[in-house]
Amino acid sequence: MKHQLLFEKYPLFVMEIGRDETDFDSVDAICDYLHERIEAHRCAHFIAVFDHYAHTCRLPEGQVDSDILAAKNVIFCFGLALPCPEVLAVRPRSIGVAETTRGFMISFMETPMPIANTAMEDWAEGLRRADSDNPNPQQAA
Repeated sequence: MKHQLLFEKYPLFVMEIGRDETDFDSVDAICDYLHERIEAHRCAHFIAVFDHYAHTCRLPEGQVDSDILAAKNVIFCFGLALPCPEVLAVRPRSIGVAETTRGFMISFMETPMPIANTAMEDWAEGLRRADSDNPNPQQAA
């Protein structure tokens, strides 16, 4: 997982996964896996999956990079605290899942909560094939 700044402003965690590095074969399968991980976390709440690719393609002025084949956002919230009303501006959270010509890209913005960053990193790393005996039923054969 790489840490980078997008547009010199937004701190992101980004992970590229080759098709040969995962048993997941689609953006939908990855989104289903992330949905399960979110539902299993004691502090996280699943909200929705947004098909960013379909939305952008429907717009007359919509532009999608030719390397992007599919792109969805898994939207959820870690509801540990509401320290002030302004914090709502940076919530809820989203994990981007894109299929590219090279494989898959998972991305999410860094949070000020270590527990959230750790959970999202763990979920992303769980997409990589650890060995041939991976018991996750959401993964394709």
